[in-house]
Amino acid sequence: MRKPVIAGNWKMHNTISEALDLVRGVKSQVEGVTDVEIIVSPVYTALASVAAELKGSNINVASQNIFWEEKGAFTGEIAPNMITDAGCTHAIIGHSERRQYFGETDETVNKRVKAALAAGLVPILCVGETLQERDAGNTISVVGTQLKGGLVDISAEDMAKIIVAYEPVWAIGTGKTATPDMAEDVHKQIRSIVAEISDAAIADGTRILYGGSVKPENVDELMAQPDIDGALVGGAALKADSFVRLVKFE
Repeated sequence: MRKPVIAGNWKMHNTISEALDLVRGVKSQVEGVTDVEIIVSPVYTALASVAAELKGSNINVASQNIFWEEKGAFTGEIAPNMITDAGCTHAIIGHSERRQYFGETDETVNKRVKAALAAGLVPILCVGETLQERDAGNTISVVGTQLKGGLVDISAEDMAKIIVAYEPVWAIGTGKTATPDMAEDVHKQIRSIVAEISDAAIADGTRILYGGSVKPENVDELMAQPDIDGALVGGAALKADSFVRLVKFE
């Protein structure tokens, strides 16, 4: 049985005080939730403060990215041990915005995944196609290439630790959402690719999240799909009540 994951990616939002207000509002409403893994991903400056506020709670903290070296002359980057030191347990890797705006490639995603695993972090590996790629019928080809590229030389043992997030780029922040059937179809094929890379048992245990304008109005229908194991949420994670509603999907 795969434990569902609801992860909030706050992107470039919230000062430290705003972040603390938000997690306090969430924490107070989800204290009794044990059947869903809850994750929040603040900006770097708020990581330590948020992790301290959530210590001992049922909410984990993720960074929005990591670098693959432990230290060095890499201005603007952040090392895995730095985010574990701040209290993180997870790291989002290969988000479409990192790929689109900051030159992330399958090769650099793979380096970051390996670095996260070596540091004891749970990678949340993101894959997804653009509208142009979907319209051309290339969704599975693109997603498969990204997935395989991000998982080069990853052992079956390590694959079992990784969370995959499918986020169609055309549905992020646009209000457009893949229908539950569309999302389920891609998730099912992602699971088959994971089986091909590792084995069927690992694939069956791999949690695959959907990301793309998930909100209280559509979360129940999405989560009813057999291969959708959770959500990587943007805008709906920025308000306590809406994020809590996602955590408490029906």
